[in-house]
Amino acid sequence: MRTTVKLTAAVAAAAALTLGLSACSAPSDTSSSSSKKGKDADPAAKLVVAASPTPHGDILNFVRDKLAKDAGLNLEVKEFNDYVLPNTATQNGDVDANFFQHKPYLDDFNKKNKTDIVPVVNVEIEPLGLYSKKDKKVSDLGSGSTIAVPNDATNEGRALKLLADNGVIKLKDGVGSNAKLSDIEDKKGVQFTELEAAQIPSRLADVDAAVINGNFAIGAKLNPAQDSLALEKAEGNPYANFLAVKKGNEGDPRIAKLAKLLNSDEVKKFIQEKFANGAVIPAFGTPQS
Repeated sequence: MRTTVKLTAAVAAAAALTLGLSACSAPSDTSSSSSKKGKDADPAAKLVVAASPTPHGDILNFVRDKLAKDAGLNLEVKEFNDYVLPNTATQNGDVDANFFQHKPYLDDFNKKNKTDIVPVVNVEIEPLGLYSKKDKKVSDLGSGSTIAVPNDATNEGRALKLLADNGVIKLKDGVGSNAKLSDIEDKKGVQFTELEAAQIPSRLADVDAAVINGNFAIGAKLNPAQDSLALEKAEGNPYANFLAVKKGNEGDPRIAKLAKLLNSDEVKKFIQEKFANGAVIPAFGTPQS
């Protein structure tokens, strides 16, 4: 596999792979039970929400099992194993909403795919981490080391900033979390392998280290607090994951119910107890404009 992959290629590859291997996650298997959308949607109709399995699916399943009935919400959760199909399914109406992404990723996705998906309410943050099965500390990484990073534009920028913040590489001044591989001023002998984010945990043994998104780290039984060589700081982190819908559906009464439940004290307690290792942190409130 080439070590440099453009986002458009990653989108096509991820969609093809998931459609071929994960029939349970394909848009053809998902359908919203409400024919009317937005403020005209039937409050009693089933609300279908696409989500990454962990932690997003875990949180939504908790809401469905413990809170939704009393709130008069008929919630169905559809789990997807990539970062592409949840948005395409939301855009074309196969699902009513999704919960898996942060604002920089959504902005980039909308721009590149001409979609119009919008955030509704923030729920949690998953700090990005650097992991290795070969090295014990960050300073072990250097000339000759190979590091895997997510190949989507926003998460790759976060990954490179994390590496720069910990002295693995040096970035050009001012690029921050918008960094690209071309913005590395000094690689210090490190080589990079760009992979679709969901694939990185399974490839960890093939590289010296890898930057892994929090949800995929959890799914791979990694403990961010204990297993990471470096962990993104949660304080002031702009990458809150949120509930999102196709523009025009923000007024759906079912979405309003779900948004309220996702920002409830019960969900906050669930996140803090289930992800006590700090891999997932409640981050309620209004998304950034």
